Order: sequence, then structure tokens, then C-alpha cells
Amino acid sequence: MATTVHERPQNGTPRLADNSGRAGFGSNLPAEGTLRALEDHPIEPSQTGIWVALAAITMSFAALTSALVVREGAGMDWQHIALPPILFLNTLTLLGSSATLEIARRRITVYARVQEGHIATPMSWLAATLGLGILFVAGQYVAWLRLKAEGLYLATNPNSSFFYVFTGVHAVHVLGGLAGLIYVMRKLRGSILRRSTFAAAAQYWHFMGLLWLYLLFLLWTRL
Repeated sequence: MATTVHERPQNGTPRLADNSGRAGFGSNLPAEGTLRALEDHPIEPSQTGIWVALAAITMSFAALTSALVVREGAGMDWQHIALPPILFLNTLTLLGSSATLEIARRRITVYARVQEGHIATPMSWLAATLGLGILFVAGQYVAWLRLKAEGLYLATNPNSSFFYVFTGVHAVHVLGGLAGLIYVMRKLRGSILRRSTFAAAAQYWHFMGLLWLYLLFLLWTRL
């Protein structure tokens, strides 16, 4: 009579092939208590959603840029203003947050492949990214207070109006990125972070940095 022998499960980190047939970040199920659900489905709606969102944001700021150029050439009341110096410090802060986010991504990639899911290190880098993002928004608020102290309000002249609109709309989108980072941190802490979720949050955050560089150049040359 034939006997069926069941193999004992091997100790260690089970590895699942990703969509490309290779093991990698988001395709591993570490041991119990670690990043046990860091995986993707064949269809990644988060990736589609983030590209749609970035396209919409790009078109919005393109429309605002067109409005600025048209308004500049349409009237004689265009008065150049001096940008608050803190904007350049804010720029370094936002670029630094992109660097810390990339470090966090690499740390998560490493710890998703080991038996012991030490998430403290990637979590600390994510926290640093979150802190720098908050510091950027606070710095933008300081810049608004500086203009207010100089008597430049939203309706003072077209230049100050565009300054508040551009920086304000960008700050709102940065706050959305901060919410995304908090969501990623919660998923990572619960060991159920998907690769596509983190990739979408990272793409959005890096885009905010690139967008700010464009806006800073636009404000510096036009206002």
C-alpha cells in the first residue's frame, strides 16, 4: 500500500515569485511577525491611480502657469516682489525628504528578504521623511507670514496673488503626500505593506519635490 509523505515546511523566509517570475521586493513573505504580506496582485490599481493623479496635478499647474504668463503681459500693474529667503531652505528640506524616502525604500527591500523582519530602521527613515515634509509646510507658512509683514496679501497685487496661489496649492498637495506617508507607515507597522502601495506614495512624494523646483524657478523669474 502506497504511503504519501508530506514534506515538513522549511524554516526561513518563503519566497514567492513576482509578476516577472523573479523574487524581489514585494514578493517575499517573511516569517511570522515580519512583513508577511508584502506582496502584489497582478493588477495594481494604485499604480494606475497615481499616474492619473499626477497627470491631473500637472495639468492644473500648467493652467496656472498659463494664467500667470497671460496676466503678466495683459496689464501695467505687474510689480515684482522679492521672494522670502526661507523658500530656498524649504527647498533643501523637501529634497532631503526625498533622499530619506529612498533610503527607507532600500531598507524595506533588504528587510523583506531576511528571516527577522526588523522594521525599525526603515520606519525611522520614513519618520524622518514625514518630519521633513512637515517642516517644509511649516517653512511655507513662515514665508507667507514674511510677505504679510511686508504688507503683501492675496489681493495686494497680481504678483502676491500668484505667489499665494502657487505655494498654497502646492502645500495642499504636499499635505496629501504626508497623509500617504502616514498610511504607508501604518501598513508597514502592521506588516501588510504592498510594494505597489509604497511605490505609489514614493512616486507622488518625489513628484512634489520636482514640482516645487519648477515652481520656485517660475516664481523667481516671473514674480
